[in-house]
Amino acid sequence: MKIVAIGGAGAVGTAALRAVMAMSGSHEIVVADRNPDAARTCARRLDAAPLTVDATDSRTLRAALDDADIVLNTAGPFYRLGPLVLRAAIDTRTHYLDVCDDWEPTLGMLEFDAMAKESGITAVLGMGASPGLSNLMAAQGAAELDTVDQLYTVWPVDPPGYVAEDAAELLTAADGRPSAAALHWLQQLSGTILVVRGGRRVTQRPMHPIRLRLPGRRSGTVYTVGHPEPITLACTVAPGADIACAMLLKRSTVAFLDDLRNRIDKGHSTIEEAATRLIRPGLLMMARAVLRAPAWPGPGNLPPFFAVACGTTAGAPSTVVVTPHRSLHGLFGDMARATGIPLALGAAQVCGGAARTPGVHPPEAIIDRKAFFAAFAQYCGGERSVTVARG
Repeated sequence: MKIVAIGGAGAVGTAALRAVMAMSGSHEIVVADRNPDAARTCARRLDAAPLTVDATDSRTLRAALDDADIVLNTAGPFYRLGPLVLRAAIDTRTHYLDVCDDWEPTLGMLEFDAMAKESGITAVLGMGASPGLSNLMAAQGAAELDTVDQLYTVWPVDPPGYVAEDAAELLTAADGRPSAAALHWLQQLSGTILVVRGGRRVTQRPMHPIRLRLPGRRSGTVYTVGHPEPITLACTVAPGADIACAMLLKRSTVAFLDDLRNRIDKGHSTIEEAATRLIRPGLLMMARAVLRAPAWPGPGNLPPFFAVACGTTAGAPSTVVVTPHRSLHGLFGDMARATGIPLALGAAQVCGGAARTPGVHPPEAIIDRKAFFAAFAQYCGGERSVTVARG
C-alpha cells in the first residue's frame, strides 16, 4: 500500500513511519512536508520518498493523495489543517488517520461522516496517545462495569518521577518560536472548554481540579484540559456519565499555568505571548509559581498516564483503572513515539481491513481493542500492553 504522511518530517510523523516500516516493509512510504529539506532528510533516513506539500494548497494536497491508499496526518494546528486534509482524503478516496487532539476541529470533522461514507473511505480521528490510546483504555475500563457514572482520561505533564525527554522539542519550533503544540495547549488552558456532565456537553473553564481515588491506595488531584475524549466517549461507551480529560502535574506547574491562562483571559497577553513565556519563563514568573504552589492540590501518587471508570458492578460501587504496562522512563518519556506508535498500529488495522468501516470515527468506535493491545505489547516490555485494576 502507498502511505503518504502529511507532516511526516516532524517528530510524531517520523516516529509513526518508523513503526509502520517496522511492521511491514512492503509499503510505499512518502514523507510529505512543507519543508523540502526536512522531507528529504527524513526520507533519506527512512528509505522513503520525499515530497514537498503545503497542506493549505488544495491542488498540491490532492495531487499528493491522488494515488495514495492511506494518509497519516500529523501536521498541526489541527483547527486549520485537520479539515483540509480530511476533505482532500475524502475527495481522493484515501483512507485517513490523524492525531488531532483539539476538540473543536474534532466536532467539525465528525460532520464529514456522510461524505466519507459516500466516498467509501475510513477516517480515524485522534489515533495518538491522548486521544487515541487513552480512548481505548477508557473503553476497556467502561467495559468492565455494568454502569458508568464517571470516566476520566489523564495524561502527564510533569508529575514527580516523570520526565518527558522530548518536551522542549515538541513545544519549540525549529525557528525558536513556540510550536503549534504550545499554542494549542494554551488555547485549551484558557477561555472555556467542553466537558460532559450526565451525558450532556457543558462549557466550563479549564484547569478544574478533580480529586481521584484509585485502586491500590493511589490518590491525587488532576486538572481538566480541552481535549476530544469527552466528546466522543459520551457517544460511544459512556452515555449519561461525567467525562473529562485531565492533566497530571506538579503544584508549581499548576500555579505557573494558572498565571498564564489568567493573563490570556483578562486580555493582558495573547496566546502567542503566553506561549513564549511557556517555553522561556522569566525568573519572576517562576518564583511566583513556586510561592503560589502550596495553594494547589498535588498529583499525589497517581500513575502518570491512565483512564479511570467509576460506576457499578452487580449493583455495587466499583472503580476500574487502566494503565499502560510500561515504566515511566520508557515509551511515555518520549511523547513523539508514544503518539506515533498508536497511529501506526491504527494504520495497520486499516491496511489489514480490521478497521475498514466507511465513515469518520473516533478510535474507540472502530479500532479492535484486543488486537491493538496485543500489538502494542511489544512496545511495553513484551508481556502485556495495559494493566486493569479494580477496586
